Amino acid sequence: MTLGTNIHTYFNGSWHAGDVAIMKAADHGSWLGSTVFDGARLFEGVTPDLKAHCERVNRSAEALMITPNVTTDAMVEIVKEGLALYPAGTPVYIRPMYWALDGGHLGVAPEQGPTGFAICLEEIPMAPPTAATTLTTTQFRRPVMESAVVNAKAGCLYPNNARMLIEARNKGFGNALVADAMGNVAETATSNVFMVRDGEVFTPIANGCFLAGITRARHIKNMRADGITVHETVLSFDDFHAADEVFLSGNMMKVTPVSGFDDTSYNAGPMTRRVRELYWDWAHSAAQ
Repeated sequence: MTLGTNIHTYFNGSWHAGDVAIMKAADHGSWLGSTVFDGARLFEGVTPDLKAHCERVNRSAEALMITPNVTTDAMVEIVKEGLALYPAGTPVYIRPMYWALDGGHLGVAPEQGPTGFAICLEEIPMAPPTAATTLTTTQFRRPVMESAVVNAKAGCLYPNNARMLIEARNKGFGNALVADAMGNVAETATSNVFMVRDGEVFTPIANGCFLAGITRARHIKNMRADGITVHETVLSFDDFHAADEVFLSGNMMKVTPVSGFDDTSYNAGPMTRRVRELYWDWAHSAAQ
């Protein structure tokens, strides 16, 4: 099942219309989950931080011990070729991905060398600025480096995120606010998270159990340039209950307001709106 529509797939050196089959049954990625991916966005004619996302998928491949075989610059050019297939103004989700083809020792360790590579482009609309979600707690936590490849955007990490999300949905909420191994807030099941209190912004410090996202970093840089105080620090669930505003940060929708966390309600306040304005202004600026 696809997430979007109007799909184009880059595979084996060329672009193809539609959702093309790219893996074989015996590929290491198919049966042992050695897959990594990243996500970028085309919206309103701009592709913010596209190069950074392409750089990160190569780092993710290395972290998962598979060989990245496309340079960042070449990947950016391939993406641009694919995006030219869409009419002007089309919002597109950009997903480059790698997977191991062969297994080494006992078949478990991926073999270094040839690696599968594809890019999937899907037309997915941007959410309106007022589209909010709700959060709840979950019994599942983010893993640590000793137990999972948390320094990669790896497909094998996402079944745990799926458990978080399904539990939240079954409780009647849109997403889960997730703890790290110590019980402090890390992120949500799908994105990084920020809270606002007394005009200042707080976000969980990057402690190695979650990916501190490219869009997260962009928001922090934009806010600080705008004179907003941003704290990267240890945060508890009680801190979020005491917050004035909460918003999510992710590549898919950039800024998502949060209207509630369990029995605590929030307004989509001025800081959330300002962060979105700052991002859109930067994305359309010459600096981008």
